Amino acid sequence: MCGLAGFLSFRQSDSADRLLRAMAAPITHRGPDAAGYWHDDVAGVGLAHRRLSVLDLSEAGHQPMQSPRGRFVIVFNGEIYNHHDIRNSINALPSGMHTWRGHSDTETLLTGFEKLGVEATVAMSVGMFAFALWDRETSTLTLGRDRLGEKPLYYGWQGDTFLFGSELKAMRGHPAFTATIDRGSLSLFLRHGYIPAPYSIYAGIAKLPPGSLLVVSRQQRESAISRYWSATAVAENGVANCYAGPIEHAVDELEVLLRNAVGQQMVADVPLGAFLSGGVDSSTIVALMQTQSSRPVKTFTIGFHEQGYNEAEHAMAVAKHLGTEHTEHYVTAQEALAIIERLPALYDEPFADSSQIPTFLVSQLARHHVTVSLSGDGGDELFCGYNRYQLTQKLWRKLSFVPLPARRLLALAITSVSPDAWNWMANAADSFLPKALRIAQLGDKLHKGAGVIASESADDLYLGLVSQWQDPSSVVIGGPEPSTLLHGNTPALNGLSDVERMMALDLLTYLPDDILTKVDRAAMGASLETRVPFLDHRVVEWAWRLPLGMKMREGQSKWLLRQVLHRHVPRELIERPKVGFGVPIDAWLRGPLRTWAEALLDESRLVKEGYFHPAQIRQKWEEHLSGYRNWQHQLWNILMFQAWLESQGDLTKTPGTLRMAS
Repeated sequence: MCGLAGFLSFRQSDSADRLLRAMAAPITHRGPDAAGYWHDDVAGVGLAHRRLSVLDLSEAGHQPMQSPRGRFVIVFNGEIYNHHDIRNSINALPSGMHTWRGHSDTETLLTGFEKLGVEATVAMSVGMFAFALWDRETSTLTLGRDRLGEKPLYYGWQGDTFLFGSELKAMRGHPAFTATIDRGSLSLFLRHGYIPAPYSIYAGIAKLPPGSLLVVSRQQRESAISRYWSATAVAENGVANCYAGPIEHAVDELEVLLRNAVGQQMVADVPLGAFLSGGVDSSTIVALMQTQSSRPVKTFTIGFHEQGYNEAEHAMAVAKHLGTEHTEHYVTAQEALAIIERLPALYDEPFADSSQIPTFLVSQLARHHVTVSLSGDGGDELFCGYNRYQLTQKLWRKLSFVPLPARRLLALAITSVSPDAWNWMANAADSFLPKALRIAQLGDKLHKGAGVIASESADDLYLGLVSQWQDPSSVVIGGPEPSTLLHGNTPALNGLSDVERMMALDLLTYLPDDILTKVDRAAMGASLETRVPFLDHRVVEWAWRLPLGMKMREGQSKWLLRQVLHRHVPRELIERPKVGFGVPIDAWLRGPLRTWAEALLDESRLVKEGYFHPAQIRQKWEEHLSGYRNWQHQLWNILMFQAWLESQGDLTKTPGTLRMAS
């Protein structure tokens, strides 16, 4: 795992080396082992690299790296798990056996690009990656990103300079960078808690979509983006060619696929381990690791003392059964809170999934023992693991029988009565109702439900359920919300059921833009490489061929995956209600975080900064403090933007200069 950055400019500069060093320095955490720089002043191109040595620790793996005939120069972040197979294909070419300088996957890629072509080599590659490739013959720059979006890559023209990097902070090191906040992206952030691709927090800077190649040159400023792999097509083709064999054969085939993916991802020249929460996904990965390891696998868990947030005891039970070398750490509130001030620097743009805190802590714990850690991310999206899939389906089945105009009238009637009034009526009725029929904070729940019952489709209903601010553009000053894959630009997803559509949309949006972003930044912040076996594209493609009834059966999610796990871990250690990997933000905001939050949400401050209309924010903050309603998600989004803004200083001033606000 590494970090990369660079530029393509119409300007010729005698300070290219200095600029590249300035771009690479802020991402040293992504590659603390070595740094490398390459530039061609005539062509106006420069490449910078920070290396975390995992494969081929020798100088033969140093980057930037040039191809055998010198046509290509590359900076690469990630791992190609099947690169030995690609080498065998290259050696089998009519030109004969190739002479290799080392055994790094970067060298394999470069040689493949030269002998097989860029797109053909990428299509052969199994792995997670982002790269920038300069072609000296055609004077073109190609950016590439892996199929599922495990590795990040930002890019964009800033005046007459094209900038790119693994993280935004690398681009800020170049004087051409203009730090102008995109208010439409800010609205998207309030809705989702993350900024979905292709947008970023900065105007003119985009995220390269997963499974894409981008080509740009000084002659062709308009970037040409092509897809070499499409999650949408995989979902549609999988459902159209559904698996029809026996269940037992499906369990066997899934285990073989996962075992192979895990085995390939266990190859490293440095210590390796795994995150273990004790849930279905991570337990499956660790179980398959242990079957292929001659020594106990190193596993890591974070525990919390707060009831309802702790899975460490379950992870310990699984670890004992599998015989892993297990390390756990129970986090105090003070330790977790100390991480909050680091979040803006870690995530580089506003990001508000509060599980970012324990994710960084478990990454930090693992890094004390290993350099690479496997994780169980991706299982929910592939095997129907989220509770919201069933909830949305059940709700829509009931709502769709009621005409839309009637549902709109009902929503209007509910919201015409304040939550306070609903709660008063509920409290008055509680003395006459059995305890089982009493509903806490009825007004809060009714108003939230009113926001979705007028949905025009299952997609619309799902968007409402996954949105934290239902109308963010009413909060952001001058922030009309742009279209996304979830709203306004939703793919057709032909042939998919409502539940399958939700799974596909999560695979396209929530997985890369929230889950994988969270894990990448947290792990890289600790200089730890993470690998995700569920996202081997062969596993993804096969999982989409499984009928929904093998994923969700009799109300139980991940049914087929559980059958694989039960071959290795007893059911009683696994079968329990799903617990999210979270922290008690709601209570912390009323307690140890209250002073910090109050300063960031101060009304005069919000007015002065000019990004938000304060009224709704202040109302939610006061209601949350009183315990009247729980607005932790909405408030955390605002707080994460405010903390990020404070850490950056005044972002809207002189291009290339982040002047601190006075």
